[in-house]
Amino acid sequence: MERLRRLAINDARIAEDHDRGTGVESDVLDPKTLALVRLAALVAVDGAVPSYGAQADEAVSAGATAAEIVDVLVGVLPIVGLARAVAAAPKVALALGYDTDDIEPQFTG
Repeated sequence: MERLRRLAINDARIAEDHDRGTGVESDVLDPKTLALVRLAALVAVDGAVPSYGAQADEAVSAGATAAEIVDVLVGVLPIVGLARAVAAAPKVALALGYDTDDIEPQFTG
């Protein structure tokens, strides 16, 4: 509750803690879940490719599978919309080491 209170009152120490690299890890979420949440946030804010790479590495190091990382894209669809998830898909693919040149659209009709 203290962290929530500090965020709610715009306590500058939260940003200072972040800048020093302290206080930004979760007290409750395990590292894998935290990395997946951060990937979801990158989708929401249209994050840069290097950010996806770093966060995907964190997620995999914490035990996440490629399927779980892709499920993050599917999971945020109702919130961020299809266009944002589609825009993030190549970034996620690159972060997971897939060659995006090999990805061809498949249309059903």
